Amino acid sequence: MFNESTPAFLKQLAKNNNKTWFDAHRPAYTAAKNDFEKFVSGVITALASVDNDVKDLEVKDCTFRLNRDIRFSKDKTPYKINMGASFNRGGKKSIFAGYYFHLEPGGKSFAGGGLWMPMAPELRKIRQEIDYCFEEFQNIITEKNFKAQYKALENTSDIKLSNVPRGYDKENEAAEFLKLKSFLATKNISDKELLQPSLLRETVKSFTALMPLIKFLNKALEA
Repeated sequence: MFNESTPAFLKQLAKNNNKTWFDAHRPAYTAAKNDFEKFVSGVITALASVDNDVKDLEVKDCTFRLNRDIRFSKDKTPYKINMGASFNRGGKKSIFAGYYFHLEPGGKSFAGGGLWMPMAPELRKIRQEIDYCFEEFQNIITEKNFKAQYKALENTSDIKLSNVPRGYDKENEAAEFLKLKSFLATKNISDKELLQPSLLRETVKSFTALMPLIKFLNKALEA
């Protein structure tokens, strides 16, 4: 669970996204950052008991800076209005699939993960694995625990091709999944749930339901 002051800080930051305000409220930011890192540490410890791939991670391997890179962006606000952590084998910058927690008040928090927009060589490997092992893949994303947590793999137009990729028959039974450019599943977390003592347990439960998909994707990347 988070202290009430943590999402409250992010709400205020969203309304005052400038360096002058941030500098004046730096103690509040430090408290929120420490609170978030405490939660991330708890996730690493609990998740490592079911997924050995995260056991060597440290908090710094998972968390992201609050400062935005505005060099090539039309949006010049200097700070993110959320806090995120990615639990990937090898750390947040690795090529491997992993778990993700996103803290953003206003009903925009979520837990989940997978693999976001892999580069072409990695994407080819994943598509090949889905094609060769479609029954296994289908069993993973229709398994009851996965569906209870996430309902389905994300399948929106911004993360998929219009047509089956070159080299695959449009009648392929896996066609709709071969079109995907990202392989993601997420579960919304309400503002009320952020403050509940059960948050850590429920987050790890959600990640555990996602673990077979993570292992499937990473098996493909290891090939």
